[in-house]
Amino acid sequence: MTAVGRKDIIARARREGRGALDEAAAKALLAEYGIHAPRSVVVANAAEAVASADALRPPFVVKVISPDILHKSDVGGVALNLADAPAAARAIEAMAGAPQIAAARVEGWLIEEMVPRGWEVVVGGLKDAQFGPMIMVGLGGIFVELLEDVAFRICPVTRDEAFDMLFSLKGARLLDGVRGQPAVDKAALADLVVRVGGQDGLLMTLADDVVEVDLNPVIVTKAGAVAADARIVLAKETATREPGPPIAPEVSALERFRPLFEPETVAVLGASTRDVAIANTFIRRLKAFGYAGEIYPIHPSAKEVEGFTAYANLGSTPRPVDYAYVAIGAERIPAAVAETRGRCRIAQIISSGFGEVTEGKELEQELVRSARANGVRILGPNCLGTYSPRGGLTFPEGAPKDVGTIGIVSQSGGLSTDIIKRGQWRGLRLSGLVTIGNSADVTPRDLVEYYLEDAKTAAVGLYVEDIKDGRAFFELMRSAKASKPVVILRGGRTQQGRLAAVSHTGALAGEDAAWNALTAQVPVVLVETVDEFLDALLALQCLALRPDKPTRNVALFGNGGGSSVIGTDIFASYGLDVSAFGPPARERLEAMALPPGTSVANPIDTPVRTLQEKDGWVAGEILDIVYEHARPDAVAMHLNLAAFVGRGKVDPIDNLFKVIEQTQAKWPGVAHFLLALRSDGSPDLDDRKRSYREKAIAVGVPGFDEIPQMAKALSVVSRLERALGAQRRRLAARSEAVT
Repeated sequence: MTAVGRKDIIARARREGRGALDEAAAKALLAEYGIHAPRSVVVANAAEAVASADALRPPFVVKVISPDILHKSDVGGVALNLADAPAAARAIEAMAGAPQIAAARVEGWLIEEMVPRGWEVVVGGLKDAQFGPMIMVGLGGIFVELLEDVAFRICPVTRDEAFDMLFSLKGARLLDGVRGQPAVDKAALADLVVRVGGQDGLLMTLADDVVEVDLNPVIVTKAGAVAADARIVLAKETATREPGPPIAPEVSALERFRPLFEPETVAVLGASTRDVAIANTFIRRLKAFGYAGEIYPIHPSAKEVEGFTAYANLGSTPRPVDYAYVAIGAERIPAAVAETRGRCRIAQIISSGFGEVTEGKELEQELVRSARANGVRILGPNCLGTYSPRGGLTFPEGAPKDVGTIGIVSQSGGLSTDIIKRGQWRGLRLSGLVTIGNSADVTPRDLVEYYLEDAKTAAVGLYVEDIKDGRAFFELMRSAKASKPVVILRGGRTQQGRLAAVSHTGALAGEDAAWNALTAQVPVVLVETVDEFLDALLALQCLALRPDKPTRNVALFGNGGGSSVIGTDIFASYGLDVSAFGPPARERLEAMALPPGTSVANPIDTPVRTLQEKDGWVAGEILDIVYEHARPDAVAMHLNLAAFVGRGKVDPIDNLFKVIEQTQAKWPGVAHFLLALRSDGSPDLDDRKRSYREKAIAVGVPGFDEIPQMAKALSVVSRLERALGAQRRRLAARSEAVT
């Protein structure tokens, strides 16, 4: 059957008023995708069963066919292990008398060959409201019912990803054969997963028509995989997509958003001659920050605002406007945008009163229509501004002027100020930060694409409450452009919309299913708090990722035996290994004859007395041995600053930074280096810790407050290294397949 024929099956079901395909039609559709199902016949009643079942091989299964019955087993509409055709007929007679079946519209009875015993697996699919088609695999029976042992991925999946889904299941080893049970054909099961959720699979090719799929169970044996039962739920109507903003394909994201990050002209709507408006504050902060371009206050009557010549509207400025900061009444903004007459590239709408409230939704749509008609891209509305140190643009006061390597997109204005200012004291430096509020036009995906193309940006941080177009974001992060890591902090996790589930698969898809699938498929990682977000980005600012050698083995080095023991457990909880060194490193470290109380097994426990040896330079000798003979993937140093107080005239910590710098230069690319600076909370130590943190950043080392934060950040680095490596391999395989 052709693609047109597949559509015919769905069209016929719609004409019959069905919300789901009956099982016979569902299995006919599966057959067109090469998915095996038991041979079967459909009969009208028990009388037809004897003659019709003769062509099949017993034992049989009989199932009721009714548009009124969603779950056949729940109403007694399934009979198993029927020895022959007469037994099938008797089963039909018995089921027809069941109360819930007798009250339903029965369209017939499906008689099919019973599948031989094997492992039961559930293969399902659903249409996520944000990311589109998703596929699920889970082990059947109690593993799904009680343990919810399932794996989700966003479609399309490759064959390698199908295997990865199987391997990720807690009960995966059962498929290899246990306690006398034979191993099953996992390759056949992976192929079935691809036929459902691959690029040319059912969920992708019928994405506008199918919202949920349940193949439950799929029976897997050493001979293959067979869909014993199938349920396919249809969309209420074929989906239609809103057209996006017209963007010439030859215009790169880098060029599209250059006027935002490096504006030569800035217009400000909402500035007052009375010096009371937020727009006035914005102009003053621009001046203080050193913005070097032209500033055009927009005012209907004033000749001058904040010392700059004012203009009546966005269409009357001397030069076209690269960036407009708009803080006027919401109802006036669509008309103000229309007055640009194609002379404004990007407008950021600070004002609220749009789609975030019910009564403003139509106004937001009017704003977008006006912007698209006049060639303006809209940031917001309901946001706070843009911070771009390279372009002299800022909305918070006192933000760093130096250009960093971390690009941020945020749907929260207030949180963005936290990110900039709290990040500043941690040593985090940004290439830019854009608040996008409601994302009525420009979406998170658009700005992430800019950062991926931007040479100044090494990693991306994203605070998101509504990804807007999750499918487009997934496809971007799946592409060759996604060569940089992305850290995501999500808000509003309990409010994510999804279609009400009517299948087993839908019931198992929790709010995080799509996001967790995203992290398994593309180089992104999710964090849960602002501190984790900042710590992860700081690590990515300082450490060069190694996708070909993902971080696993860690050397833990510091003062405080108890802290080292606890730290070992913490690293292990994040999948990182602090294991004892082998003889080559251990013997050389022991030969140093360090002071009593020192342990060199890994963790390396060096009391203050040891670190004071040679005014701290002894740490360099230790590190040389570790780097040369243990060769860990990372060195995590922790220092209890309080232990150094009153312990001599020389502060060995100052020399430690020189040691770290020299070690990294001597052993380039061998190991990441991270530092936890632990304080007792006293003002004096906190001040010194801040000074030490700055020195650490100066030598390219991320500094953290405690060992757990350091371990968490390193685990993010490790996960992103693995993800980037997998991305490279997948793209290389795709390229080879094409050529």
